[in-house]
Amino acid sequence: MGRPVNVGQVLGDRDDVTHLLILRFQQLLGDGLLAPGSKLPPERELAASFGVARSSLRPALKVLEIMGVITQKVGDGSYLNKDASSVLAVPMEFLFLLDDTSLHELTEMRLMIEPALAAMAAERATAQDIALLKQSIADFESSAQDRIRLVASDLLFHRAIFEASGNRLAGRLFHTIHRAMLNMIMVTSQLVDLEHTLQFHRPIMLAIEQRNSELAARLMTDHLTDARDLLLQNRQAERSRQLRDHLASGPSVRKRAGQVDSSIHTNPLKNSKSAGKARSSRI
Repeated sequence: MGRPVNVGQVLGDRDDVTHLLILRFQQLLGDGLLAPGSKLPPERELAASFGVARSSLRPALKVLEIMGVITQKVGDGSYLNKDASSVLAVPMEFLFLLDDTSLHELTEMRLMIEPALAAMAAERATAQDIALLKQSIADFESSAQDRIRLVASDLLFHRAIFEASGNRLAGRLFHTIHRAMLNMIMVTSQLVDLEHTLQFHRPIMLAIEQRNSELAARLMTDHLTDARDLLLQNRQAERSRQLRDHLASGPSVRKRAGQVDSSIHTNPLKNSKSAGKARSSRI
Protein backbone atom coordinates (compact mmCIF):
# COMPACT_ATOMS: atom_id res chain seq x y z
CA MET A 1 0.00 0.00 0.00
CA GLY A 2 1.35 3.45 -0.93
CA ARG A 3 1.75 6.30 1.50
CA PRO A 4 -1.33 8.42 2.26
CA VAL A 5 -1.69 11.35 -0.10
CA ASN A 6 -1.73 14.83 1.42
CA VAL A 7 -4.54 16.56 -0.44
CA GLY A 8 -2.97 19.94 0.25
CA GLN A 9 0.17 18.90 -1.66
CA VAL A 10 -1.87 17.80 -4.67
CA LEU A 11 -4.33 20.68 -4.84
CA GLY A 12 -2.09 23.56 -5.72
CA ASP A 13 -4.38 25.98 -7.52
CA ARG A 14 -7.84 27.48 -7.28
CA ASP A 15 -9.38 25.27 -9.96
CA ASP A 16 -8.30 22.09 -8.16
CA VAL A 17 -9.75 23.28 -4.86
CA THR A 18 -12.96 24.38 -6.61
CA HIS A 19 -13.29 20.94 -8.19
CA LEU A 20 -12.72 19.27 -4.84
CA LEU A 21 -15.43 21.40 -3.21
CA ILE A 22 -17.88 20.50 -5.97
CA LEU A 23 -17.14 16.80 -5.59
CA ARG A 24 -17.59 17.08 -1.83
CA PHE A 25 -20.92 18.86 -2.20
CA GLN A 26 -22.06 16.17 -4.61
CA GLN A 27 -21.12 13.49 -2.08
CA LEU A 28 -22.91 15.25 0.78
CA LEU A 29 -26.00 15.76 -1.37
CA GLY A 30 -25.97 12.14 -2.51
CA ASP A 31 -25.60 10.95 1.08
CA GLY A 32 -28.49 13.15 2.17
CA LEU A 33 -26.26 15.11 4.56
CA LEU A 34 -26.62 18.42 2.75
CA ALA A 35 -29.70 20.08 1.25
CA PRO A 36 -30.24 23.27 -0.76
CA GLY A 37 -30.13 26.17 1.67
CA SER A 38 -27.84 24.39 4.13
CA LYS A 39 -25.18 26.46 5.86
CA LEU A 40 -21.63 25.32 5.16
CA PRO A 41 -19.01 24.84 7.90
CA PRO A 42 -16.77 27.84 8.66
CA GLU A 43 -13.80 28.44 6.37
CA ARG A 44 -11.37 27.18 9.02
CA GLU A 45 -13.16 23.81 9.22
CA LEU A 46 -13.51 23.49 5.44
CA ALA A 47 -9.82 24.23 4.94
CA ALA A 48 -8.81 21.71 7.61
CA SER A 49 -11.07 18.96 6.25
CA PHE A 50 -9.68 19.39 2.72
CA GLY A 51 -6.08 19.85 3.82
CA VAL A 52 -5.73 23.19 2.02
CA ALA A 53 -4.79 26.67 3.13
CA ARG A 54 -7.56 29.20 3.73
CA SER A 55 -5.81 31.43 1.19
CA SER A 56 -6.53 28.72 -1.43
CA LEU A 57 -10.04 28.06 -0.17
CA ARG A 58 -11.35 31.63 -0.33
CA PRO A 59 -10.86 32.13 -4.09
CA ALA A 60 -12.47 28.73 -4.72
CA LEU A 61 -15.50 29.72 -2.65
CA LYS A 62 -15.71 32.94 -4.63
CA VAL A 63 -15.72 30.97 -7.88
CA LEU A 64 -18.53 28.76 -6.55
CA GLU A 65 -20.49 31.88 -5.65
CA ILE A 66 -20.05 33.27 -9.16
CA MET A 67 -21.13 29.90 -10.57
CA GLY A 68 -24.28 30.06 -8.45
CA VAL A 69 -23.45 27.04 -6.32
CA ILE A 70 -23.25 28.94 -3.03
CA THR A 71 -24.28 32.26 -1.53
CA GLN A 72 -21.89 34.08 0.80
CA LYS A 73 -23.42 36.33 3.46
CA VAL A 74 -21.15 38.85 5.13
CA GLY A 75 -20.87 38.17 8.85
CA ASP A 76 -22.95 35.00 8.57
CA GLY A 77 -21.19 32.46 6.37
CA SER A 78 -21.72 30.50 3.16
CA TYR A 79 -24.86 28.61 2.13
CA LEU A 80 -25.60 26.11 -0.61
CA ASN A 81 -27.82 28.03 -3.01
CA LYS A 82 -31.55 27.58 -2.37
CA ASP A 83 -32.30 28.15 -6.05
CA ALA A 84 -31.72 24.71 -7.54
CA SER A 85 -31.80 26.01 -11.11
CA SER A 86 -28.68 28.13 -10.58
CA VAL A 87 -26.85 25.12 -9.16
CA LEU A 88 -28.09 22.82 -11.89
CA ALA A 89 -26.53 25.05 -14.52
CA VAL A 90 -23.06 24.12 -13.31
CA PRO A 91 -21.56 20.62 -12.83
CA MET A 92 -23.32 17.61 -14.29
CA GLU A 93 -23.90 15.54 -11.16
CA PHE A 94 -25.95 18.35 -9.61
CA LEU A 95 -28.48 17.71 -12.39
CA PHE A 96 -29.35 14.35 -10.88
CA LEU A 97 -29.14 15.41 -7.25
CA LEU A 98 -31.33 18.49 -7.04
CA ASP A 99 -33.93 18.47 -9.80
CA ASP A 100 -37.14 16.42 -9.49
CA THR A 101 -37.42 16.10 -13.27
CA SER A 102 -34.02 14.45 -13.41
CA LEU A 103 -35.26 11.53 -11.30
CA HIS A 104 -37.77 10.79 -14.05
CA GLU A 105 -35.03 11.10 -16.67
CA LEU A 106 -32.73 8.86 -14.66
CA THR A 107 -35.47 6.22 -14.41
CA GLU A 108 -36.02 6.37 -18.17
CA MET A 109 -32.32 5.83 -18.78
CA ARG A 110 -32.14 2.98 -16.29
CA LEU A 111 -35.11 1.27 -17.96
CA MET A 112 -33.28 1.46 -21.28
CA ILE A 113 -29.98 0.12 -19.93
CA GLU A 114 -30.32 -2.09 -16.86
CA PRO A 115 -32.62 -4.81 -18.25
CA ALA A 116 -30.10 -5.38 -21.04
CA LEU A 117 -27.25 -5.42 -18.51
CA ALA A 118 -29.14 -7.96 -16.39
CA ALA A 119 -29.52 -10.17 -19.47
CA MET A 120 -25.80 -9.86 -20.21
CA ALA A 121 -24.99 -10.61 -16.57
CA ALA A 122 -26.99 -13.85 -16.84
CA GLU A 123 -24.78 -14.86 -19.76
CA ARG A 124 -21.42 -13.64 -18.47
CA ALA A 125 -21.44 -13.45 -14.65
CA THR A 126 -18.51 -15.14 -12.94
CA ALA A 127 -18.66 -16.97 -9.62
CA GLN A 128 -17.30 -13.81 -7.98
CA ASP A 129 -20.10 -11.74 -9.54
CA ILE A 130 -22.75 -14.14 -8.25
CA ALA A 131 -21.14 -14.10 -4.80
CA LEU A 132 -21.26 -10.29 -4.76
CA LEU A 133 -24.95 -10.31 -5.72
CA LYS A 134 -25.70 -12.77 -2.93
CA GLN A 135 -23.68 -10.70 -0.47
CA SER A 136 -25.63 -7.55 -1.39
CA ILE A 137 -28.91 -9.36 -0.72
CA ALA A 138 -27.64 -10.76 2.60
CA ASP A 139 -26.55 -7.26 3.65
CA PHE A 140 -29.92 -5.89 2.59
CA GLU A 141 -31.81 -8.52 4.59
CA SER A 142 -29.93 -7.61 7.77
CA SER A 143 -30.23 -3.83 7.38
CA ALA A 144 -33.77 -3.27 8.65
CA GLN A 145 -32.61 -1.04 11.51
CA ASP A 146 -29.89 0.74 9.54
CA ARG A 147 -31.15 2.82 6.63
CA ILE A 148 -27.65 3.82 5.48
CA ARG A 149 -26.64 0.18 5.21
CA LEU A 150 -29.94 -0.62 3.47
CA VAL A 151 -29.37 2.02 0.80
CA ALA A 152 -25.72 1.02 0.37
CA SER A 153 -26.55 -2.67 -0.10
CA ASP A 154 -29.32 -1.78 -2.58
CA LEU A 155 -26.82 0.24 -4.60
CA LEU A 156 -24.28 -2.60 -4.36
CA PHE A 157 -26.81 -5.00 -5.91
CA HIS A 158 -27.17 -2.80 -8.98
CA ARG A 159 -23.43 -2.12 -9.19
CA ALA A 160 -22.77 -5.87 -9.19
CA ILE A 161 -25.08 -6.28 -12.20
CA PHE A 162 -23.38 -3.44 -14.10
CA GLU A 163 -20.03 -5.12 -13.51
CA ALA A 164 -21.30 -8.67 -14.12
CA SER A 165 -22.39 -7.62 -17.62
CA GLY A 166 -18.73 -7.85 -18.58
CA ASN A 167 -18.91 -4.53 -20.41
CA ARG A 168 -16.22 -2.16 -19.15
CA LEU A 169 -18.09 0.92 -20.36
CA ALA A 170 -21.10 -0.18 -18.30
CA GLY A 171 -18.87 -0.21 -15.22
CA ARG A 172 -17.69 3.31 -16.01
CA LEU A 173 -21.27 4.44 -16.57
CA PHE A 174 -22.19 3.21 -13.11
CA HIS A 175 -19.47 5.34 -11.56
CA THR A 176 -20.78 8.33 -13.52
CA ILE A 177 -24.36 8.03 -12.29
CA HIS A 178 -24.02 6.11 -9.02
CA ARG A 179 -24.63 9.16 -6.85
CA ALA A 180 -27.76 9.92 -8.84
CA MET A 181 -28.86 6.31 -8.32
CA LEU A 182 -28.07 6.63 -4.63
CA ASN A 183 -30.30 9.68 -4.40
CA MET A 184 -33.12 7.82 -6.16
CA ILE A 185 -32.76 4.79 -3.88
CA MET A 186 -32.83 7.02 -0.81
CA VAL A 187 -36.21 8.35 -1.94
CA THR A 188 -37.78 4.99 -2.81
CA SER A 189 -36.43 3.33 0.35
CA GLN A 190 -38.65 5.65 2.39
CA LEU A 191 -41.75 4.70 0.40
CA VAL A 192 -41.69 0.91 0.82
CA ASP A 193 -40.52 -1.63 3.37
CA LEU A 194 -37.46 -3.84 3.05
CA GLU A 195 -39.35 -6.92 1.88
CA HIS A 196 -40.89 -5.02 -1.03
CA THR A 197 -37.45 -4.51 -2.58
CA LEU A 198 -36.29 -8.03 -1.78
CA GLN A 199 -39.23 -9.40 -3.75
CA PHE A 200 -37.51 -7.95 -6.82
CA HIS A 201 -33.85 -8.48 -5.96
CA ARG A 202 -34.04 -12.18 -5.07
CA PRO A 203 -35.68 -13.34 -8.35
CA ILE A 204 -33.30 -11.19 -10.43
CA MET A 205 -30.30 -12.74 -8.69
CA LEU A 206 -31.69 -16.27 -9.21
CA ALA A 207 -32.37 -15.61 -12.90
CA ILE A 208 -28.78 -14.45 -13.35
CA GLU A 209 -27.43 -17.42 -11.41
CA GLN A 210 -29.54 -19.79 -13.54
CA ARG A 211 -28.30 -18.13 -16.75
CA ASN A 212 -31.83 -17.12 -17.78
CA SER A 213 -31.14 -13.86 -19.59
CA GLU A 214 -34.68 -13.27 -20.83
CA LEU A 215 -36.15 -13.65 -17.35
CA ALA A 216 -33.45 -11.48 -15.79
CA ALA A 217 -34.21 -8.67 -18.22
CA ARG A 218 -37.96 -8.91 -17.64
CA LEU A 219 -37.59 -8.94 -13.85
CA MET A 220 -35.29 -5.93 -13.94
CA THR A 221 -37.84 -4.07 -16.07
CA ASP A 222 -40.52 -4.90 -13.49
CA HIS A 223 -38.25 -3.67 -10.68
CA LEU A 224 -37.46 -0.33 -12.31
CA THR A 225 -41.05 0.19 -13.44
CA ASP A 226 -42.13 -0.27 -9.84
CA ALA A 227 -39.55 2.31 -8.70
CA ARG A 228 -40.75 4.75 -11.35
CA ASP A 229 -44.37 4.32 -10.26
CA LEU A 230 -43.42 4.85 -6.62
CA LEU A 231 -41.70 8.13 -7.48
CA LEU A 232 -44.66 9.32 -9.57
CA GLN A 233 -47.15 8.44 -6.83
CA ASN A 234 -45.02 10.20 -4.25
CA ARG A 235 -44.76 13.34 -6.38
CA GLN A 236 -48.51 13.35 -7.06
CA ALA A 237 -49.27 12.88 -3.36
CA GLU A 238 -46.96 15.76 -2.49
CA ARG A 239 -48.60 18.04 -5.04
CA SER A 240 -52.05 17.09 -3.73
CA ARG A 241 -50.94 17.87 -0.19
CA GLN A 242 -49.62 21.27 -1.25
CA LEU A 243 -52.88 22.02 -3.06
CA ARG A 244 -54.94 21.02 -0.01
CA ASP A 245 -52.80 23.21 2.23
CA HIS A 246 -53.22 26.12 -0.17
CA LEU A 247 -57.00 25.71 -0.36
CA ALA A 248 -57.26 25.28 3.40
CA SER A 249 -55.57 28.64 3.91
CA GLY A 250 -58.03 30.32 1.51
CA PRO A 251 -61.14 30.66 3.77
CA SER A 252 -59.18 32.28 6.59
CA VAL A 253 -57.72 34.84 4.19
CA ARG A 254 -61.15 35.60 2.70
CA LYS A 255 -62.66 35.80 6.18
CA ARG A 256 -60.14 38.38 7.33
CA ALA A 257 -60.65 40.40 4.16
CA GLY A 258 -64.44 40.24 4.67
CA GLN A 259 -64.13 41.46 8.25
CA VAL A 260 -62.15 44.50 7.15
CA ASP A 261 -64.59 45.25 4.36
CA SER A 262 -67.68 44.88 6.60
CA SER A 263 -66.23 47.17 9.27
CA ILE A 264 -65.91 49.92 6.69
CA HIS A 265 -69.48 49.55 5.42
CA THR A 266 -71.33 48.87 8.68
CA ASN A 267 -70.10 51.96 10.52
CA PRO A 268 -69.60 54.75 7.98
CA LEU A 269 -70.44 57.44 10.58
CA LYS A 270 -67.66 56.30 12.86
CA ASN A 271 -65.29 56.24 9.94
CA SER A 272 -66.28 59.74 8.82
CA LYS A 273 -65.89 61.09 12.39
CA SER A 274 -62.47 59.51 12.63
CA ALA A 275 -61.51 61.07 9.34
CA GLY A 276 -62.81 64.45 10.50
CA LYS A 277 -60.80 64.28 13.71
CA ALA A 278 -57.73 63.40 11.73
CA ARG A 279 -58.22 66.45 9.47
CA SER A 280 -58.84 68.80 12.43
CA SER A 281 -55.72 67.59 14.18
CA ARG A 282 -53.64 68.51 11.16
CA ILE A 283 -55.03 72.10 11.02
